[in-house]
Amino acid sequence: MHPKFLSAALLASFTLAAAAQSTPPRPKITGVSHLAVYTSDPAAADHYYREIIGATKLSDPENPQGIRYAFSATQYVEVLPLPPGAGVNRFDHAAFNTDNAEGMRKYLAAKSWKAPAKVDKGTDGSRRFSVLDPEGNKIEFVQPSNKPISAPNAIGHHIIHVGFMIHSRAAEDTFYRDLLGFRPYWFGGMADTKLDWVSQQVPDGHDWLEYMVSGGPGTGIPADMTQQHLGVIDHFAIGEVSVPEAYKVLEAGHRLDGHHDNAPKIGKDGKYQFNMYDPDGIRAELMNFHATEKPCCSPFTADDPAE
Repeated sequence: MHPKFLSAALLASFTLAAAAQSTPPRPKITGVSHLAVYTSDPAAADHYYREIIGATKLSDPENPQGIRYAFSATQYVEVLPLPPGAGVNRFDHAAFNTDNAEGMRKYLAAKSWKAPAKVDKGTDGSRRFSVLDPEGNKIEFVQPSNKPISAPNAIGHHIIHVGFMIHSRAAEDTFYRDLLGFRPYWFGGMADTKLDWVSQQVPDGHDWLEYMVSGGPGTGIPADMTQQHLGVIDHFAIGEVSVPEAYKVLEAGHRLDGHHDNAPKIGKDGKYQFNMYDPDGIRAELMNFHATEKPCCSPFTADDPAE
């Protein structure tokens, strides 16, 4: 090879190697951490999450105005006061657990994604930071403290997925699939020919994010969307070995006040489910870990979560 071309080739190789070394590896994203929601009635929300859902009430290490309703040491619902101007929105953010919050922050920054200058430390020793996804949804990454938490009355102890409204699957995939490594799990719709839900598992676990493809063109909350409809879309799911058995527990414990389905049913994905709604309309979906019927629309392309 001509010395001139050899020098150019070596320079290009060194440049690529330096670029690779300057991008830190992506830390693990192991599962769902929490869903943060707003309440217009803290007392009613407390009754719902503590007495009906059965989560353990804790102070909020992230926000002194919030309350944490925990299902385990690493998963919970964060309930925040309704801010002025929220309109019909009751969703603040979704969060995923990572084994290294600072490493994740550096990784995103190195990939030119807008990230904060540092991580925040909670009063429980957890570390966290948040970014915006391509459609402006606030997404938080949490390195949990893993302090033991007892939630003996919780109707389930594993949040297997969270979902929120999106407009463009392609736009969101640039963040969740291309940058973070989320993996396809299942997709479907109310009709076999319509795409309403796209489930993407975290790269290092079996929990998933559910795109709720309900926003139509553009971004933001459509002007004609009601609080009730938006609450169906913005949701979290608690895994169950048997939703019908969990329903019996709720029924026997007189925990079925408020708004909920009439009975468990099998969803389009072939899994039993039962929907309950908090006082502001946010949906909690009890869902079987495994399907009992063949799903519509697409097969499952990854392993199910487990208890």
